[in-house]
Amino acid sequence: MSEGFTHDKFASVRETFDGNLASGDDIGASFCATLEGETVVDIWGGHADAAKTKPWVTDTIVNVYSTTKTMTALTALLLADRGLIDFDAPVAKYWPEFAANGKANIKVSHLMSHSAGLSGWKEPITKETLYDWDKAVALLAAQAPFWEPGTAPGYHALTQGYLVGEVIRRVAGQSVGTVFRKEIAEPLGADFWIGLPASEDERVAELIPPPPGAGVGDNLEGMSEVMRNMATNPGIDVAETRTRAWRGAEIPAAGGTGNARSVAEIHAILANGGVARGKRFMSEKGVRKALELQVEGPDLVMAVPARFGMGFGLAGGLLPLPNPNTIFWGGYGGSLAIIDMDARTTFGYAMNKMAPTTTGDMRALGLAMAMWTALGAI
Repeated sequence: MSEGFTHDKFASVRETFDGNLASGDDIGASFCATLEGETVVDIWGGHADAAKTKPWVTDTIVNVYSTTKTMTALTALLLADRGLIDFDAPVAKYWPEFAANGKANIKVSHLMSHSAGLSGWKEPITKETLYDWDKAVALLAAQAPFWEPGTAPGYHALTQGYLVGEVIRRVAGQSVGTVFRKEIAEPLGADFWIGLPASEDERVAELIPPPPGAGVGDNLEGMSEVMRNMATNPGIDVAETRTRAWRGAEIPAAGGTGNARSVAEIHAILANGGVARGKRFMSEKGVRKALELQVEGPDLVMAVPARFGMGFGLAGGLLPLPNPNTIFWGGYGGSLAIIDMDARTTFGYAMNKMAPTTTGDMRALGLAMAMWTALGAI
């Protein structure tokens, strides 16, 4: 049913993947895994549209929502490894306007770990604001935090990309999407985009929203102020991902377009001590910054236990994982990136049928468990 290849050792992964397609849990999807820098699973199948008229092929790409955050975090880690960003420094060192309204002491590490207290915009905004970089970042620079920075995690669902992305822009002199493309995606030949050119639109799969009543913002009853703010200002409309405005904009926390192959092969940098495709991108020390626990506890926005390292979720908390030196993050609907530094392996999953989840579901986790089982990790 699926196409692509699987090393014999990982035949059970293809069986799991095909089972998801056969059951209807997936309409179209891709899964990829690397081990010691080598791609050992690269499979795809199903359909790229809800009407099932267009097959999901080898170069089909799709909006992966918050899995994009892993690419933005990797870009920041790369620049930090080069000495351009100090995670312990105040954000205002690079972005002076950010010091307004009591934010002078917020560190770059707070932005990376969802603990800056800027989980959303206080001023009411529209979706058009997401496409206006200067306005989006100026509003965040001007506002006060929702809670005392550094004291608790609170998922910065959309804002994290603008916050980290603006620090990247200030130090590199180019947008986050440009730095990511030039320094990471192009050298690896990886098909992941933060800001998709119109020339690639024909390859994009159609995201199929979660069932009515199961989407972000569908159930506001009992939500705290910060939860409600994240869910409704400006709100998340899956249909927007089909527009040129969304695809072309740099929305570095949610607007990335790629597939499982690009996710897994890019993150081989982190799984293999800074090296991918025979090229050294970062030092081993720079890679392991991602593992450093920054904040843990009940997440004020997601209302789940959270453990955040430098730009990634850490093992424990939300997601128990077999190996301790594992980092991950997922996107609204089910996409997922996992980097296991102990096993030197990466897993990427991207799909178009969205589940009511912001942090991965059993489709991706089932594939990851099949991989770990074959590797002898569980």
